[in-house]
Amino acid sequence: MPNTFMTLAEQRYSVRKFATKQVEQTALERILHAGQVAPTACNKQPQMIYALRSEQAMAKLRKCTGSHFGAPMALLVCYDSEQSWKRGYDGQDSGWVDASIVTTHMMLEAYYQGIGSTWVMHFDPAAVREEFALAENQIPVAILVMGYPADDVQASPMHAQNKPLAETVKYL
Repeated sequence: MPNTFMTLAEQRYSVRKFATKQVEQTALERILHAGQVAPTACNKQPQMIYALRSEQAMAKLRKCTGSHFGAPMALLVCYDSEQSWKRGYDGQDSGWVDASIVTTHMMLEAYYQGIGSTWVMHFDPAAVREEFALAENQIPVAILVMGYPADDVQASPMHAQNKPLAETVKYL
């Protein structure tokens, strides 16, 4: 178990091969709580998370994306465009950012609980909307497939490849 945030952040990787064991309800509740306490613009909390645990729900998910990696469950993270904060200058909707912060919190808590995950954005939004009967104001942002990592799973060789800070940070 990581004992510092940096250890957690550095060691967590996208799991693309899962064991069949189901995620325990107490672990899932901790993961969902991490999303609940995530910061959102003006604390509007526009997120709606669909916990896909049944075989029926996972079959629907497989119709929406090939990037499910055989995970035993997933969290479909959406935001409500009627509840999300809009920037006054140009009307920019904070919902995508809010849902992404929520997803990140849950992804990191999952790893802390010993549960692997992969953030999936490669999905057909129209199919998600249809399969899960989402209202027009429910905007799907991410699918967090998750479960216990398979015994032989490894991080991608690219996992530890980071650009130097000088390429991604400018001091002004």
